[in-house]
Amino acid sequence: MKIERVLAPNPGPYTGQGTNTWVVGDEAEAIVIDPGPRDSSHESSILATLAGRSVAAVIVTHTHPDHAPLANPLARELVVPALGYAPGPEFDPDELLTDGSQVTFAGSTLDVLHTPGHSDDHLCFRLGTVLFTGDHIMGGSSVMIEDLGPYLRSLERLRGIPFDRLYPGHGPEIDNPSEVIDWYIAHRHQREQEIVEALRTGASTVGEVVEIVYADVAPDLYPLAARSVSAHLRKLAEEGSVRFSGSEWDDPVWFQLGGPAH
Repeated sequence: MKIERVLAPNPGPYTGQGTNTWVVGDEAEAIVIDPGPRDSSHESSILATLAGRSVAAVIVTHTHPDHAPLANPLARELVVPALGYAPGPEFDPDELLTDGSQVTFAGSTLDVLHTPGHSDDHLCFRLGTVLFTGDHIMGGSSVMIEDLGPYLRSLERLRGIPFDRLYPGHGPEIDNPSEVIDWYIAHRHQREQEIVEALRTGASTVGEVVEIVYADVAPDLYPLAARSVSAHLRKLAEEGSVRFSGSEWDDPVWFQLGGPAH
């Protein structure tokens, strides 16, 4: 089975070098994972990589605009279905995938794992001992999260599966999966402690927490950091450590006297 990366021309502070589109298959048949944004040059590169092979499906890990918008146009061009967990901006799946779904191609089976956290609709795809991780795990960095509880549970689920290699939606391939997954879990627990400490020392809004906890991060990444901080705060609120119901930069946070974090 051959796994080829086609890098989308969408570099930026949120996408790194760009979105990794994965073309996976043998000499006769392939699938396309995360075709990325609408871009004619990128579409041409994907078609060239397919090199006349038949295509079973175009699949997306989630519906964020750097992963899914090209899926429907490319699927129409190839006359194959576009597959995903749910509709989203600029994406309308022809067939829905759920946890436990399977996609067969080139004599192999792609197993679908629902891995919410980065987004509610996020999927990872297992092919034998390798995993296509989308934005659940990235090469060389942590990720923005929307819902911390499900994200940690999804990571714990992956930690129980032996993988040889991870193919992320951004960044280089990962050849030490267990160490990286362990780091991701430890990183989130460390961030939680840093957020709690920021609240203890007087931070009272999402923005103030970001400026303390992410002091070493470029300000243009603060909007992403604020989303992750909000996810942490919602988890702490569910546990009774804080009172928080917002998500915006200026939204207030009340540290609960007598809450579990004290």
